[in-house]
Amino acid sequence: MATEIYLVKVGMTMHEGTVEEWYVGDGERVESGALLYRLETEKMNLDVDAETAGVVKHLVAEGATLEPGDVVGYIYADGEPIPHVLPQPTPKRDIGVHGESSAAPAKPAANTKPPKAEAGKRVAASPVARKLAAELNIDLAAVVGTGPRGRITKEDVEQAAKSAAPASSLASAIPLRGMRKVIAERMFASLRDSAQLTMDMEVAMDDAVKLRRGLLEEWEGVRVTYTDLVLVAAAKSLVCHPPMNAALLEGAIQRFDRAHIGVAVALDDGLIVPVIKDAHEKNLQEVARASADLAARARQGALTVQDVEGGTFTVTSLGMFGVDGFTPILNPPQAGILGVGRIYDGVRWEGGAPQREARMRISLTWDHRVLDGAPAAEFLATVRSYLESPFRLLI
Repeated sequence: MATEIYLVKVGMTMHEGTVEEWYVGDGERVESGALLYRLETEKMNLDVDAETAGVVKHLVAEGATLEPGDVVGYIYADGEPIPHVLPQPTPKRDIGVHGESSAAPAKPAANTKPPKAEAGKRVAASPVARKLAAELNIDLAAVVGTGPRGRITKEDVEQAAKSAAPASSLASAIPLRGMRKVIAERMFASLRDSAQLTMDMEVAMDDAVKLRRGLLEEWEGVRVTYTDLVLVAAAKSLVCHPPMNAALLEGAIQRFDRAHIGVAVALDDGLIVPVIKDAHEKNLQEVARASADLAARARQGALTVQDVEGGTFTVTSLGMFGVDGFTPILNPPQAGILGVGRIYDGVRWEGGAPQREARMRISLTWDHRVLDGAPAAEFLATVRSYLESPFRLLI
């Protein structure tokens, strides 16, 4: 009997996922434990392994979005007859990454058709590379593969297309898919479904600049950033202002007694927000280590589900790009997100004489359904107070 391939469930909050890429083509053989398909969720990507060996048959094509537990294909044992028409899925199960499952009503498979197997000898290429080659009218036989054992990758096809394409004044159309599609949908939903307002404050940063410079010299192996200072200031401020450390869930305002702060990390194809758990209980050095580790693993694609779940507030910085201030968008269902701008030269007045001063702008976006402007302003002022007296961040 064929083994069903399920869309695995990653984390308790996952409601849907996309078969981003089949690593094993339709009709090809797979070994037990080998990579089978790549799953994309709203928070992260995950490679799914085959539970058994045999011939793989796709029930859905790449790009199909389904619910956890939906059947996406089958693995037929060696010698087992493969029907021309694949069977309908059995009742859906929520399949976790560790094999947990629970019964649930059946759901029809997505309205997609599996790709047809090519006749004759196949060129070694990933399924997504084959699909892209067909779209761009690229002959795979003429493409040099750079993947394992000379396998042609998507990047190889893209490079071949660039080499073959004549110069054009028209920009290419980029399909809205993958992480970019998820971000687009989530950001639109965030603005649509919440009452977002933003306020700014300027922060005098002379003392913070001196503190950071001293810590860079003092702490070997730990590079403290200005964002790290803001993270600690925000964590301490959330403890002082519980209304900000909250979310609107199931028609009720829920306040959290722990500050789990997400740190936005920019990637080549989007944005991901790993979470520093219990940031209010960590000292500055611990926060700096944690943020550096999460950012590095995010760029390596090595984050786990636990790394991106459970955030109660988010900090995002564009200061490294020379941005003074901006309007960050809430990370649902959180009630607040703090934007961090660059350090710039400002002016303060002493006895009628101008004095140069390092300054930074911080921008708070909050959900007006959860708290009003006054408590939001009080929270932001507390963050500013910590940054202007930065040695309090070491306590």
